[in-house]
Amino acid sequence: MLLSANSGKSGEALYSCGVKNHHTRTGTRNSCTIDDFFSDSYVSAMAYTFLNRKFRYSYSNVALKLIIVNVIVFMLTMAVPRAYAYLAMVPQYIIYRSWYWQVFTYMFVHADFSHILFNMLGLFMFGMPVERRIGSREFLLFYLLTGTLSGIFSLVSYLATGTNVILVGASGAIYAVLFAFAVFYPYARIFVFGILPIRAPLLIGIYTAIEVFNQVFGSTRGVAHLTHLAGFGFSYLYFILRLKINPLDEWRRYR
Repeated sequence: MLLSANSGKSGEALYSCGVKNHHTRTGTRNSCTIDDFFSDSYVSAMAYTFLNRKFRYSYSNVALKLIIVNVIVFMLTMAVPRAYAYLAMVPQYIIYRSWYWQVFTYMFVHADFSHILFNMLGLFMFGMPVERRIGSREFLLFYLLTGTLSGIFSLVSYLATGTNVILVGASGAIYAVLFAFAVFYPYARIFVFGILPIRAPLLIGIYTAIEVFNQVFGSTRGVAHLTHLAGFGFSYLYFILRLKINPLDEWRRYR
């Protein structure tokens, strides 16, 4: 699904991006640059516990580096097809060969050019503003943790249902980033297909409904709907447990 964004008269946040569902406080805060006061208010809300221990804020463009890593892995799997089997998530290999690393590496593997193109566009357009808001270290932890947990959740569901599939793609982590974007930029307007303007939180609700429908009724085969939903779910838990932010409260506050 192609997404783009434009500015309204109120100066809302602007973004454009492309997101492909493939395989398995106000309008014044409208830029992707860090707002020191707003960022510190989130960081200071984190309690000093092991779970909530905060990182010192820094920005080193981790989103771009993740994109580079994804491109390198994609080129590797195209040049050496055998690497695809080692890095993709294959439930049978994890169980019978103990290839446990696959619940992590699967998110760097993509099936084809369009798959990686749209996922990386989503990471670029949504990931960079989120990274600037919470800092590079926090963003890296958020991205890798939600992606890995989405992989583990998918693995358990596949094993429980006896589904034999190969899971690849960063979609779980990308959906988590999209969720975070909607929390930090609730007034951002995203133009679906470049035409229909939708507020970021509403788009999360629409995506969730679509993914649930497709998961239940088996629509669009080859798309990891459960992994996408897991990305939303673990992103929500990350905000609740680590950042001490209730996304629903944030969205209600800025309706």
